Amino acid sequence: MHDAAVERLHALLLRAARFEVARRRPGLPHLRGDELGEIALEAADDALMSVLARLDDFRGASRFTTWVYKFALLEAAVKLRKRAWQGREIPLEQASWDLFPSSGVGPSDAAEQSELLAALQDGIAALTPHQRRVLVSLAVNGVPIDVLADRLNTNRGALYKTLHDARRNLRTYLLNRGLTPFVSFEESR
Repeated sequence: MHDAAVERLHALLLRAARFEVARRRPGLPHLRGDELGEIALEAADDALMSVLARLDDFRGASRFTTWVYKFALLEAAVKLRKRAWQGREIPLEQASWDLFPSSGVGPSDAAEQSELLAALQDGIAALTPHQRRVLVSLAVNGVPIDVLADRLNTNRGALYKTLHDARRNLRTYLLNRGLTPFVSFEESR
């Protein structure tokens, strides 16, 4: 009975993982069908282990199938992001601040923008090396957090904490210099 239930659960998770892989397939043209199938199977396997380890966490606030479905979706998404970055170099430092062009602004706006960028650069330089590496990788270079966690041999939670601390320190740095930092979308909610 237990084995049959686990088999049915794995089949559900595999369907969910295949759905997520198929949904994201257009953004991953370099992956072939057999690779995508392997990713879906790995995601379903890992999701099954996560579900079984967290069965006591199920509160019944939703249908059980809805609750477990998210495990497969998350695992598939993480695996696809990691595969997309496999073999790619992860830029951990900002090579140039010329990535922020000031085209289309007037002279006074350009001067203000230049002052803010210089202060941002100084503020980022004042962060700890680890905070700077995490902030630049995630916020500037767009490295997925799962990939960075894997490469730095840490976890998402630790990186979120480091990113939060770096942003807070950078915001304080700018405020202490009389500059008003912008408010990101996440903070404005």
